Amino acid sequence: QLPSKASSHSLRVGNWSERKSHRLPRLPKRHSHDDMLLLAQLGIPSSPSSLTEDSLSTASELLSTRRARRIPKLVQRINSIYSAKRGKKRLKKLSMSNIETASLRDENSESESDSDDRFKAHTQRLMHIQSMLKRAPSYRTLELELIEWQERELFEYFVVVSLKKKPSKNTYLPEVTYQFPKLERPTKQMREAEERLKAIPQFCFPDAKDWLPVSEYNSETFSFMLTGEDGSRRFGYCRRLLPNGKGPRLPEVYCVISRLGCFDLFSKILDEVERRRGISAALVYPFMRSLMESPFPAPGKTIKVKTFLPGAGNEVIELRRPMDSRLEHVDFECLFRCLSVRQIIRIFASLLLERRVIFVADKLSTLSSCSHAVVALLYPFSWQHTFIPVLPSSMIDIVCCPTPFLVGLLSSSLPKLKDLPVEEALMVNLGSDRFIRQMDDEDTLLPRKLQAALEQALERKNELINQDSDSDSDDECNTLNGLVSEVFIRFFVETVGHYSLFLTQNEKGERAFQREAFRKSVASKSIRRFLEVFMESQMFAGFIQDRELRKCRAKGLFEQRVEQYLEELPDTEQSGVNKFLRGLGEE
Repeated sequence: QLPSKASSHSLRVGNWSERKSHRLPRLPKRHSHDDMLLLAQLGIPSSPSSLTEDSLSTASELLSTRRARRIPKLVQRINSIYSAKRGKKRLKKLSMSNIETASLRDENSESESDSDDRFKAHTQRLMHIQSMLKRAPSYRTLELELIEWQERELFEYFVVVSLKKKPSKNTYLPEVTYQFPKLERPTKQMREAEERLKAIPQFCFPDAKDWLPVSEYNSETFSFMLTGEDGSRRFGYCRRLLPNGKGPRLPEVYCVISRLGCFDLFSKILDEVERRRGISAALVYPFMRSLMESPFPAPGKTIKVKTFLPGAGNEVIELRRPMDSRLEHVDFECLFRCLSVRQIIRIFASLLLERRVIFVADKLSTLSSCSHAVVALLYPFSWQHTFIPVLPSSMIDIVCCPTPFLVGLLSSSLPKLKDLPVEEALMVNLGSDRFIRQMDDEDTLLPRKLQAALEQALERKNELINQDSDSDSDDECNTLNGLVSEVFIRFFVETVGHYSLFLTQNEKGERAFQREAFRKSVASKSIRRFLEVFMESQMFAGFIQDRELRKCRAKGLFEQRVEQYLEELPDTEQSGVNKFLRGLGEE
């Protein structure tokens, strides 16, 4: 439970406090460490007491130019779309009185432009997410999970799953025919591992009942996720292929189980598995053993794996992990091929409010790609609930669960899905770009102006990507993955980008988040209403708890964009927040 008020009366406000008794000239914005280094290089004193009016003006102009230069042009174009839709004022002046005694009318009553129906819908959404939070288990954030396991082994298990014919029946059951490493010593951890291994065949062949031997089959790559009772997550990376031979035969699945979400890296490993399987199955296993001994590469680093292949001799395979690994397992192209921009935004809004979402498609790869893509839209937040990109038909009863989930089902399971007593859920047909079932309020969940900015930026995605760029940073952004990521990051910057201003410290150095002050500081009423509901979600709670517990400042692309956003705020908006926080410290 996050505190709604400070836990101590004696609070220190980090970078925003200043002494009233000794006022000094200061730059109109707060500056980063890099800014201070730049001032030193230019021979301009970085100490406020050393600044004259001329040097103050010069410094401000130079820093403004530098900031504009360091923001990629694509990001500047996205920001301009939001600015045009949003309006100018973002934060408002605060006082303790309007935080503690703000009338209900200010926040919740209807203005002339609001309807009774909209107010009732907002209240129902708030009550729904609060009740959902009580029923759902609490999970650690995926980000913390990755940090914890970053220095450990590349993968936990490698298995081969084949279809075996049922006795006296013309149907097949998936089962593990090879496993590396073998489980030893009947410890608690081994017993838990055995339980996980029992579930893997169903995820490798969620459509086992539909299979008959075939003569031709194009290999297919997909992934799934296993969530433990303690919230720990494991990724399964699969390559389904047809073994060499003549005549009709059944496919088999090569599956790597890892705690780390890096789809591209494991896809390359599976390419090598398929290449070796094309020569002989016996060549696959030594290759996977050599990988097991390799460390997992840190972001931006490469590991080299020595292998031997008949006819090619000794080989060295390089596996590189990108510096920014957020989008390693994401394919936005597949998502935009399957769904229109408006449908994607509706799904995004439903996930933000932690609703139940079901994807339906004909292919495993489509389900896998689209599921991972919509979860990636939530960055810097992490989906905290059940996430099964490809749900085996034998486990379809999961969709009757009363807690939030995001699952994918093959189209062959659709008749059974329609017969189940599923609670309120958004059902999406990825093959026809339509909703099978919906709540009918998906267009009203997000702040109206920000939703319009989202839609406009995504509709213009090709135009924005193809505009001229003049820097390496632009080249990195000017891809579909880069653009889509930046568009949704800007949405979160606009809604929660001021969160760091409301993280305060007590005398023990413990951080506490000022929830009500954070929400009521927003000038837009529609954003305040959105935050009232969104702040009840587990993904928001996890995001704040992560930052409250961190010993150092969070890093990443979102934090970079937040820093740039705070630098954009007019003096009056920043000073209003600063004044409130100083008053909080004097209570």
